[in-house]
Amino acid sequence: MSKQPIGVFDSGVGGTSIWKELNLLLPNESTIYLADSKNAPYGNKSKQDIIDLSIKNTELLIKKGCKIIVVACNTATTNAIKILRDKYDIPFIGIEPAIKPAALNTKTKAVGILATKGTLSSELFHKTSDLYSNGIKVIEQVGEGLVPLIEQGHIGSQEIKVLLKKYLKPMIDAEIDYLVLGCTHYPYLIPELLKLLPKHVKIIDSGEAVARQTKAILEKEHLLNQLPITAKHTFYSNAHPDVMTTLLGNKNKAEYLDF
Repeated sequence: MSKQPIGVFDSGVGGTSIWKELNLLLPNESTIYLADSKNAPYGNKSKQDIIDLSIKNTELLIKKGCKIIVVACNTATTNAIKILRDKYDIPFIGIEPAIKPAALNTKTKAVGILATKGTLSSELFHKTSDLYSNGIKVIEQVGEGLVPLIEQGHIGSQEIKVLLKKYLKPMIDAEIDYLVLGCTHYPYLIPELLKLLPKHVKIIDSGEAVARQTKAILEKEHLLNQLPITAKHTFYSNAHPDVMTTLLGNKNKAEYLDF
C-alpha cells in the first residue's frame, strides 16, 4: 500500500497550491490530482451538490488505487468531509481556513477572511470561527468571481485587480493585520494581494499545514513510502488542462479526462 499514490481533488486548479506543498514535504510520494474545473466553483453550489461531486471525485481516486485522499478544497471539506469519512474506509485530509493562527496572533484584534460562499456559510467554518474569534473582529468576504477568472488563467488581469480592491477595502478600513485565504485558488493571487494590502498585513493559507497533517497520517497508518522509487505525478482536468500545466510551471503536464 505504501507505494500507492496520494489522491488530491479540488473544484479546479486551485488545489495545485496544496499539491506543491505536499510534493515539497513528501518528494517520494506519487500523486494523482483531479481538477473538477467543469463544475467550478463549488462555492456557490448547494450542500447536496457539493457532497455528490465530492463522492464522484473520491470514487475515481479510489478506483485509481489511492491510499489517502486530500480534499484540497475548502468548500468540499467544510460541506462533505464528514460524509466521505463515514462512507469510505480510507484516510481523508481536509482543509479549512486557518482562522486559529490569525486569531491567536492578531495585534489589532481584526482579521480578514476571503473565501467562497460555500465555505463561509458552512457549519464547520462557523464552529471553528466561533471557537477562536472571541473578542476579535472577523471581516468575512465572499470572493465572488475570483475562482472562474483563475480557472481561465486570468491571474493578474484587470478584472482580478478590480475585484480584489473592492473585497479588501472593508478589511483595510477595519485595520486587519492578518488576511486568511479560505480557498485553495487564492494563493495564486498573493502577488496582487501584496500590492493592495498595507505592508504589515500577513497573509495565511493552509497549504503547509495540510502537507504536515498528510505526512502525520501516513506515518500513523504506516502508509508512508520508504522505498526508493521515482515518484510519479498524474494531473487530470475535465476542462482546463492547459491552465493547470501553466500553474504547475510546465514541469508536469495535465491531461484531459472526462469525469
